[in-house]
Amino acid sequence: MAGYLAAHTTPPSPLEQRLIDETRQMTNAGMQIGHPQARFMAQLTRLLRPRLAVEIGTFTGYSSLVVGQALEPGARLLACDVSEEWTSVARRYWAEAGIDDRIDLRIGPAAETLATLPADTRVDLAFIDADKTGYLAYFEALLPLLSERGVILVDNVLWGGRIADDEDQRADTVALRAFNDHVLGDPRVDVALLPIGDGLSMITHR
Repeated sequence: MAGYLAAHTTPPSPLEQRLIDETRQMTNAGMQIGHPQARFMAQLTRLLRPRLAVEIGTFTGYSSLVVGQALEPGARLLACDVSEEWTSVARRYWAEAGIDDRIDLRIGPAAETLATLPADTRVDLAFIDADKTGYLAYFEALLPLLSERGVILVDNVLWGGRIADDEDQRADTVALRAFNDHVLGDPRVDVALLPIGDGLSMITHR
């Protein structure tokens, strides 16, 4: 079914495919999102027309590349990551796509970056795909900044099916399980857990 889904989704552009292929040669290649998820994010960006998007966890830049290309003139993407090495790949592709001026890359702990944003900042689209034990803190930091019609996307919420295996008590699994339970019970938000990629939660204000 995953193969059929991928085959019936608009394929990556040649530039996107080169980034996918380069990342596949890296040790942490599994951290890259799949192209059906990337296409969904690009289409959602065009529909939402965000003025400010925030990405927590950039890696080699596939998600930021597709979102950045879908932004309207004057809009920007704040990209947060801790790795100069991984994001150096992203920078090359942003530049080649001609969107590097739309992306503000901040190297350092994302929680610290978010804490520096003015209280009146309004985020229209956010994507969380970083350390799993930090998900809840990132969500809580972003929610007060989320615009009325803003959307928070959260990756890996199915965690390869391990999320439903109560015998798996590893830290990342436990953290993701707690995160999913938290947002479901949070009266401030509505959540739709989508079976895209490794599970993608779509969270909005209630």
